[in-house]
Amino acid sequence: LILDEPTNDLNLETLDLLQELVADYKGTVVVVSHDRDFLDRTVTRTIGFEGDGKWQVYAGGYSDMVDQRGAGVQARKAAAKAERAKSQTHNSSEASAPKTAKPKLSYKHKFRLEKLPAEMEALEQQKSALETKMADGDFFKRDPDGFNAALAEFQSVQAKLEACEEEWLELEMMREGTS
Repeated sequence: LILDEPTNDLNLETLDLLQELVADYKGTVVVVSHDRDFLDRTVTRTIGFEGDGKWQVYAGGYSDMVDQRGAGVQARKAAAKAERAKSQTHNSSEASAPKTAKPKLSYKHKFRLEKLPAEMEALEQQKSALETKMADGDFFKRDPDGFNAALAEFQSVQAKLEACEEEWLELEMMREGTS
């Protein structure tokens, strides 16, 4: 069974049903998806592109792949992009221009970099709990105000998680630049 972006445009109830069907499927399922949570909940192996025509198989879902890779794909891509931009700027600037020092991680930055993964994990769990709560088909009928409050909280948690991920990426880039 091959599924290409199966979670696009699904409501939470249908997404839960799809997760159950994929998890219970007795054969092999190949899933192409950007939905990290869906991958974490359904797959047992992840294939990731490593660049230069190389693909690597990792045990587990997306989060497991990132853990096994180390700093993560996004940090590497962002660092490579920053390096390309820096070299383009450097090539177009005057040769006599003074070089700027690489930003160094302060104690505050190092501390934050250590704390962010746990904070992101807590937000992921909170997001998952809210998704489960809102997936109840009768929840909106029983308590429309409660559902709307849960939806607003879900959106807030999602925004906080995205902000934490962005902050982590920036700090990782700074850390890699000082190594």
